[in-house]
Order: sequence, then structure tokens, then C-alpha cells
Amino acid sequence: MQFNNITEKFRLTPTVFTDALARYVVGFLLTVQIAFALPVLGASNELIAKPEIFSPGIISGPDHDAAPAFLKDGKTLFFGRSAGSTSTILMSTKVDDVWSEPVVAAFSGKWSDMEPALSPDGQYLIFISNRPVDNKGKPLDGFFMGKHFPAGGGNLWRVDKLGDGWGEPVRLPDHINANSSTFSPSIAANGNLYFMRPANNPKLFQLFRARYINGRYLDAEPLSFSTGSATDVDPAIAPDESFLVFGSNRVPAKGMNLFITYRQGEQWLAPIHLGNVINSSGSDAEPRLSPDVKTLYFSSDRVVKGLDENANKKWNNGKYNIWSISIEALPPRPIP
Repeated sequence: MQFNNITEKFRLTPTVFTDALARYVVGFLLTVQIAFALPVLGASNELIAKPEIFSPGIISGPDHDAAPAFLKDGKTLFFGRSAGSTSTILMSTKVDDVWSEPVVAAFSGKWSDMEPALSPDGQYLIFISNRPVDNKGKPLDGFFMGKHFPAGGGNLWRVDKLGDGWGEPVRLPDHINANSSTFSPSIAANGNLYFMRPANNPKLFQLFRARYINGRYLDAEPLSFSTGSATDVDPAIAPDESFLVFGSNRVPAKGMNLFITYRQGEQWLAPIHLGNVINSSGSDAEPRLSPDVKTLYFSSDRVVKGLDENANKKWNNGKYNIWSISIEALPPRPIP
């Protein structure tokens, strides 16, 4: 697929390097200027753009809404909606720039399903479900954050696109679903799979990658920056694996905040906090990238002050809503 995003601007060709350096210097000077005039404000990129609520009252509704996954044309959307202890994957289509009322996806509705992730080519979708391994019996229990969650577990399941519809979900292999608390898939263009599972300290989560080679997944390995010393969740990988956005409670997060890290060889650079405009004082997580990698979507429980009662009833109620912001607002790859 086309990959035209922030990382393309920082490949070290002479022209691009010059452009990047110029942007860095301008950003630095602006930040210094602002620091003298308005010392309480954040970095300059936070002054340029702010997150916007996504489809309020339709996609972002009164329940918890998260994890949008778009087909390549950007006109079909899957996302998770949670009410109480159950979650369902819903589907919506865009007509005349308006999203339709969501309906239950063909492969969801019986068990608790969430966190859909589409492959960049749109040919398959991986999601989380608490359905039992053989689709019979009781749902999976979860064991994470040091607690037991009856029927709150999850494994990764794959469903393939068949024409205009979808096939039957198939559970991923046991070495990927190594326990009943495996969550939050994200898929690179080469098929490599990113996800989260409990760390060695079961009170924390850690991020993993399973390489996809010759039609099968290799054993999952933790990402170099995700050591299990803090909770890292919800990886959103760029199609070319050049950068990854994720949620974490690591310093300087106020709660659960969003970070970005850039890949360098097989290692990852130190994660960068996305700042206090993109992040809120509450919970910000479940990042997702648009198919053209120009927009970051994420979920937040922030409440916007000063809205009317209608907005408060439809979506502005302190539950997870989906927000969006341009990729250009994110911190760029550090210059060596």
C-alpha cells in the first residue's frame, strides 16, 4: 500500500536531511520563544494541532468505544464497543462523508470480542475474543494486573475477507496465544504481528512481536524498549515497522498515556511522550493508524468542558471515545 507519512520525511537523503534539520531548528526556536512568553505550554507541535472527537454520537457514543480499524479505502470501519463486562465488534460505512449507524460485525456478537486490527492490505482481520478454544464451553478467564477476571480473558483470532463478506474466525497458534490474557494485535505489511501479554511480573503488561515467515509465526519476542518494568499496552505499528505508537504508565505519564518510538535496526529508540495536549490527565490508549498513515486515532476518557447536555448524553460522559489527530503533530524521529 501507499506509505506516505512522517517517517518518509526523515530518511537521510541530503534534501530530506536539510528539510528535517530546518524543521528541527524552527521548532527549537519556536519552543524557546514560547518558553519565555508562556512557560506553562508544551512543545510547539502541541500548539499547532489538538485532537478532535471522531464521529460524535455515532461512532463515539455513550459506551466505551475503541480501536478503529479501516479498510484500505477508508470507507469501512470496524471498532470495539464495550458495555458492562461484554464487548462487541461493530462495523460502519461512510457515505457522503457521514458514518452510518454501526451494526454488529458478521463474525462477532456471541462472545466478548474487541480490538480489531486489519492487515494493511485489508485481506484479513485479527481480533481479541474470550471465546473458548473450540468455540464450545465457557469463555476464557483472564489473569492480569495481579487479578483474576472471570470471562475477562482474551486470545487472538483471525478472520479472512471473502469477497464482500468474511469467513469463519480461526484461533492463532498456541505459541502466540501462550496464555488467556493475550490482547491488542497490530499487523505490519509483511505480516509481522505485534501484541501485548502479561510480563514476568503479572501486574504489568509487556509488548511483543512475532515475525511472520513463510506463512507461519515464529515465537514472540519482547520489544527492546518494553522490559516489563512498566506497563506497556496497545501497540500500533506502522506498515513498514519504522515507528510504533503505544500506551504506557511509564514516566512522565500521569496515568495511561501515549508514546511513540522509532525503530533503528532491530532495536527501538527511547520512547517519546506525546505531550499533554494529545494526552490527558486520565486514560489515553488504544492507538490506531489510518490506512494512509496520515492520522492517529486513539481512545480517551477525557471530558470536554462547556458542551451542552445533548453532547454530554451522546458521548461526553467520561467513557472511552475515539479521537484523532494528524501524524504531523507527533514528535519526529530524533536526529542523530
